[in-house]
Amino acid sequence: MEKINKIFSNILRLIALAATVVAIVFMVTSHGSAQVLNLTFTAKYSYTPAFKFFVIGEAIAGGYTIISMLLSFKTQFWRLIVILDMVATVLLASSISAALAIAQVGKKGSTHAGWLPVCGQVPDFCDQVTIALIAELSSSGHSFLLQAM
Repeated sequence: MEKINKIFSNILRLIALAATVVAIVFMVTSHGSAQVLNLTFTAKYSYTPAFKFFVIGEAIAGGYTIISMLLSFKTQFWRLIVILDMVATVLLASSISAALAIAQVGKKGSTHAGWLPVCGQVPDFCDQVTIALIAELSSSGHSFLLQAM
């Protein structure tokens, strides 16, 4: 039974790692530009600290996933893995929350702060960010399932 549990855990980790890699690739390659009144505006993930935090958090969680798969075969590390799984899940949750907040402002704007929505001008950028966020939600879901095991 324990061997089946380890196999299932590693499958979940592989799926989470794949989703993390997809999220990082789509976020890092997201960019767009728009021309308004003969001025060109560029949107990149690196212009927003929340998106940078998203990518860094994803990279840390992805690296941890690789290390945890290697350590999961060593039975004496199971307590450390359980604790670090929780830390990685919290890191993923915080990074997705920050990125979702900025994505919402980019899509809808904020009338109270006077921020205009930008997704109408740079739809390719917003589409790539959306794909990255969906992939990250999948990764977070799989990481959460690991906590339930």
